[in-house]
Amino acid sequence: MKLKPPPTSSSSSSSQTLTATAASSHDAKLLVRETLRISADLASAPSVPSVGSLPKNASFGVVDQQFVDSSLRLLCCEEIDGRRWKYFADESVGSEQLKLKKKKNAIRAVSLHSPQAPAEEFMAFIRSYVVPEGFPDSVTPSYVPYMTWRALKHFFGGAMGVFTTQTLLNSVGVSKHRTTPGAVAINWILKDGAGRVGKMLYARQGKKFDYDLKQLRFAGDLLMELGAGVELVTAVVPHFFLPLACAANVAKNVGAVTSTSTRTPIYKAFAKGENIGDVTAKGECVGNLADLLGTGLSILISKRNPSLVKTFAFLSFGYVFSSYREVKSVVLHTLNRARFTVAVESFLRTGRVPTLQDGNSREDIFNFPWRQHRPIVLGPRFKEAFQDPNSYLAVKPIFEKEHYIVTYNPSKENIYVLLKDQAKSDDVLKAAFHGHVLLHIIRSSTNKQSSSRKQHEDELSASLLSTADLQAHVAESYKMVSALYMPFKSKAKEQGWVMSESLLNPGRARLCEMAT
Repeated sequence: MKLKPPPTSSSSSSSQTLTATAASSHDAKLLVRETLRISADLASAPSVPSVGSLPKNASFGVVDQQFVDSSLRLLCCEEIDGRRWKYFADESVGSEQLKLKKKKNAIRAVSLHSPQAPAEEFMAFIRSYVVPEGFPDSVTPSYVPYMTWRALKHFFGGAMGVFTTQTLLNSVGVSKHRTTPGAVAINWILKDGAGRVGKMLYARQGKKFDYDLKQLRFAGDLLMELGAGVELVTAVVPHFFLPLACAANVAKNVGAVTSTSTRTPIYKAFAKGENIGDVTAKGECVGNLADLLGTGLSILISKRNPSLVKTFAFLSFGYVFSSYREVKSVVLHTLNRARFTVAVESFLRTGRVPTLQDGNSREDIFNFPWRQHRPIVLGPRFKEAFQDPNSYLAVKPIFEKEHYIVTYNPSKENIYVLLKDQAKSDDVLKAAFHGHVLLHIIRSSTNKQSSSRKQHEDELSASLLSTADLQAHVAESYKMVSALYMPFKSKAKEQGWVMSESLLNPGRARLCEMAT
């Protein structure tokens, strides 16, 4: 009887390898079977809620003993931009096997969302460029309408730029046979230089860009369209290219300064928290994208040689209308003269201060700061307010305790609010409120008396208000202001208006005490 020889080392190692492979395959099968059983148990057992079915306000912390008799234990749930993952601990991995494997293999991640369609992924990519992070919770509700009209405005502006540039190039090259290329280049450089000079001169407006932000923004867009129109005129009179192009570039650069100077306060009004940089970046991206789309479409249209007049009329109307709707959609919390007038007049008529949305929507965009006739003049010179000493001496005692003086000039039909050198921000606000109250009283008194004397309407202002009448009206307004100013401030704060600082833009003249 022959004995079998002992197995060699090679055969022994081969059998060990086969055994390890079989064990590993067996473990994998057990892991798959156990995972399927856990999924079935979760689907059939209502007592163990899945994280995906939890309410949105549920805690995503570590969950203890989620699965009984399971080799996988739920650790936590993770959410990124609305997409969720579950993390499981694989407890089936023994201590000896855990030493051999990397630690990351003991944690398994399970996605709770299905793969996005290509269209959805593309829209998510676009949103990352055009809307701030956390949208819509990171911005105010007025952000969407503002950006919509801003995009339309830039679309029409980009389309207009193609036609104006084409016209300028044709105009400057009309006399090529008589003009050297050097002269053409000099004309173009002079045109740009004139625009830069106009930009520097207009920058001295300073804080007016803060006081009348919407009015100046709209006026700047009107200047942009005026400049575009002048550039198109060079096609009719190409021999006047240089003066017309210089004038057009000055207008367009002034409009560009206005747009740049008013951009930051507008974006600041949209930002919630410290995300003004993100809001600004996305807003500029929207404008550039719309500008490129308008430019591309205009290039295609220009190849068909459309009517220049009709094209300019259509694009200009679209640009100006979009600009108007753009500034009307801005909701600011501060009070300039136009919004302050809306708030005070509403309070005097109804006893209520308008909301931020209502007050901004009723603001007069066409009330440009350079308008000469205003019913209330804030911070005028003394000689503008008083034409005789008696009118000043009559109202001076009433305002001994105040840092301002309010009067009415019948010949100019204006309320004049003079400020003393001690006047602070709240004093300016109170003085302006007093001016509106006095104007309200005078208008009410005039309307009552004019109903029976319509034939003398042109003589009312001069005949109805004598010095005694004026003093009585001023004294009545003083009592009303004492009773109504604090309730007005309180109600304005409740509506969200910022009363700590005002943008009423008073004149620089101040009444100072005489040295004794």
